[in-house]
Amino acid sequence: MLHTVIPIANPRPIDFDPDLIRKLSQNGPRYTSYPTADRFSEAFGYRDYLHAVAGLRTRGTVKPLSLYLHIPFCESVCYYCACNKIVTKNHDKAVTYLGYLKREIEMQGRLFAGMNQVEQLHLGGGTPTYFTDAQMEELMDHLRRWFQFAPDGSGEYSIEIDPRTVSRERVLSLRRQGFNRVSLGVQDYDPAVQAAVNRIQPEAETQAIIDAAREAGFRSVSIDLIYGLPKQNVFTMAQTIDKVIKADPDRIAIYNYAHMPHLFKPQRRIIDADMPSADERLDMLGLAIRKLEQAGYVYIGMDHFAKPEDDLAVAQRQGRLHRNFQGYSTHADMDLVSCGVSAISAVAATYSQNVKTLDAYYDLIDKNELPVARGIRLSMDDALRRTIIQMLMCHFELSMPSIEQAYPIAFSSYFAAELERLKVLEADGLVTIGPEWLSVTPKGRLLIRNVCMVFDRYLSQAAPAPRGSGSYSRTI
Repeated sequence: MLHTVIPIANPRPIDFDPDLIRKLSQNGPRYTSYPTADRFSEAFGYRDYLHAVAGLRTRGTVKPLSLYLHIPFCESVCYYCACNKIVTKNHDKAVTYLGYLKREIEMQGRLFAGMNQVEQLHLGGGTPTYFTDAQMEELMDHLRRWFQFAPDGSGEYSIEIDPRTVSRERVLSLRRQGFNRVSLGVQDYDPAVQAAVNRIQPEAETQAIIDAAREAGFRSVSIDLIYGLPKQNVFTMAQTIDKVIKADPDRIAIYNYAHMPHLFKPQRRIIDADMPSADERLDMLGLAIRKLEQAGYVYIGMDHFAKPEDDLAVAQRQGRLHRNFQGYSTHADMDLVSCGVSAISAVAATYSQNVKTLDAYYDLIDKNELPVARGIRLSMDDALRRTIIQMLMCHFELSMPSIEQAYPIAFSSYFAAELERLKVLEADGLVTIGPEWLSVTPKGRLLIRNVCMVFDRYLSQAAPAPRGSGSYSRTI
């Protein structure tokens, strides 16, 4: 493999160094939150969440909200999947779930009365379009009854769809119902790869849904890919990337498949002998980066690329990019209210996660309690480190004086141990450390999680982090 510097249209090039990646890749968090979800505690419950919302009201500073709804159902299982899902063809279960979900939305709506302006909505799963068109209409009407939504031009309202499960008419209907962004799971176009992961999805079927989204006037179309799947190789990956570029989506995410069959039962159906080697995975990643950026896509961070004119790229250039449980976001500094099984909220200086099973979810809502199972209240140190990790993940640089202005610390003394560890990464060429700025180099951007892990206080504690949540994966 060649060590190549890949030029791109914005001033954030990637220096793809496979030898360095081999040396430094390790298990680590994806930092959709800090502290990460494996640090949540059952000592934090429903009343702690109520206290956090009451604190927002007491402070009187009303900020827009972000809403997330988790729809856990799928009709068939994709073997690679590590999501919290329920595979069933019995759609009666969706009827029951929708009823309880609406009750939770009402409870949250009452709780946030007077401070319920929403600028961002995301429906994920599972497959949100497991709900019928009529059920989705019912759900959206219910949301508008309890929350005030910003106009279509300024709000970001997105939904994940499986192209195998929707028609052109359904896509047009989703746009009429208020969604203006759509994310499509593709993963890989090669028939052998699709068969190996039990997801048969012809290119023409996916393209028809992309065309329908353009016809409907969706503001952004995003495609998700995975590298490292069984039967994949550089040749199949090149063909898939070429087809995706031809489809011309606004955003592309290319995730590293985390094979953990001991944690996720469906992955046990994947044949080990079909898995690409570590070197083959790196070759695929390098190829994908080169092709996407030659096609004009901008590297946002982690696994995300976007067209230069896309809101995500614009937000990054303007310093407004944010990262949360849905990945990168254009709407920073919003409280996140989440509904549904396993959904995680981020309100004030707290995180809270709902119960993970339908029975527990229904039981708590029947008791008129929000179904909070666990969470965490952030300390000042947590909030400080969260700010630092956000800055690095979103912008690849950190102003030490700005941290000192926002928090009562002297950076060089408070983070003396971290700065020493960063010197090792500096010697490897991942960062540069100046008197006022910590900057991630082009070589370090693909390994940004390694840099952020230096500031993760929990990783340096004696007790190892539990891995059962699936929060950890290889940094590359």
